[in-house]
Amino acid sequence: MQLGKRSISKVILLGMLENLCVESHLRDLVEYRVEVLVIKDATAAPQHPELGDGYQSALINYGYIANAVLSTNEVVAAMA
Repeated sequence: MQLGKRSISKVILLGMLENLCVESHLRDLVEYRVEVLVIKDATAAPQHPELGDGYQSALINYGYIANAVLSTNEVVAAMA
């Protein structure tokens, strides 16, 4: 809601716990029709001993939800 008040329609998202915090924010932003780019190598996720790689799981979800999923280098090059 605060982003909408400021006419912000595009967000670059990254963070420490991608399969929980980052994905939660991503889903909220998409619901508010914000265009979201996730920087895949500026995020992290735990490795679960029985269920597997949280990082790869989150990247798959981002591919379905985010407008784009790029590396830091790809984002920097696009902004240059």
